[in-house]
Amino acid sequence: MRNLFATTLLTMLLTQTAHSQEVIKLWPDGAIPNAIAGAQIEEKSDPGNDGIMRISNVSVPTLTAYLPAKNNATGTAVMICPGGGYSILASGHEGVDIAKWFNEMGITAFVLKYRLPNEAIMTNQQEVPLLDAMQGMTLIRQNATKYNIDPNKIGVMGFSAGGHLASTLATHYHRGPKANEVAKPNFAILMYPVITLGEKAHTGSRDKLLGKLNTSAEMLAYYSNELQVSNQTPPTFLVHSEDDKAVPVENSISYYLACLKNNVPVEMHLYPTGGHGYGLRTAKFGSLNTWPAACKAWLTALTATKQN
Repeated sequence: MRNLFATTLLTMLLTQTAHSQEVIKLWPDGAIPNAIAGAQIEEKSDPGNDGIMRISNVSVPTLTAYLPAKNNATGTAVMICPGGGYSILASGHEGVDIAKWFNEMGITAFVLKYRLPNEAIMTNQQEVPLLDAMQGMTLIRQNATKYNIDPNKIGVMGFSAGGHLASTLATHYHRGPKANEVAKPNFAILMYPVITLGEKAHTGSRDKLLGKLNTSAEMLAYYSNELQVSNQTPPTFLVHSEDDKAVPVENSISYYLACLKNNVPVEMHLYPTGGHGYGLRTAKFGSLNTWPAACKAWLTALTATKQN
């Protein structure tokens, strides 16, 4: 009886850390890059009548850590980029819910609250989400020991416009004056992602990221990530619905083909129905309900061996 009590108590102590949270500021106070000095904006959170939490007007970006139970931790970590057309962050079903799902698999999750392009409070607005994502990945890797993470098993996941940000991180971490190998994700999971800013673009995401006047051919190509895949792009998992009216399925297909062309390990799952923005809410869409199991299997196989 005493041994049973001791075992039960130990199990409770080991599992009580599951879903525990820590909020981490990405940048030291007063040192947020591209922020316009003195410009202020009030962050807003709106749960909405549809149950979707929307965060807008982000000026202080953060990571929120969700830790699995210690006795279940695998050493793998994922930074999650919620979608929202670069206008809002759908931080509930494309952030917190996903983090808790990863925790159940023993994966440490970090939800990225990245700044949304806004010329009133920042310069070079198109750079800002990527700067935040690179900093988020850098902080996770630098603190791998603290979180009991394998620094070679840290990936990024993004939904819709967050998928554009995740794919930008995967293809641009080594480009430009802020290039940083420490910010390279070891894998990418892209859910109904915005990929191109060309013909099949989600125009709302494109206009918010670049501004309606900042659409030179060079800029459009630079942030059309199917054109930026190289043999240095990390292994990628893609999910998209063929009836997606917001972000055409060709976005995922073009990225998949670019990965094949550049010998990047890639797996893609296309589903006939599902629309857009479903996250884990897939029960009513038939075969779409299988994407979480497929993703888990892919991730388990990928992280079974050390990644470069």
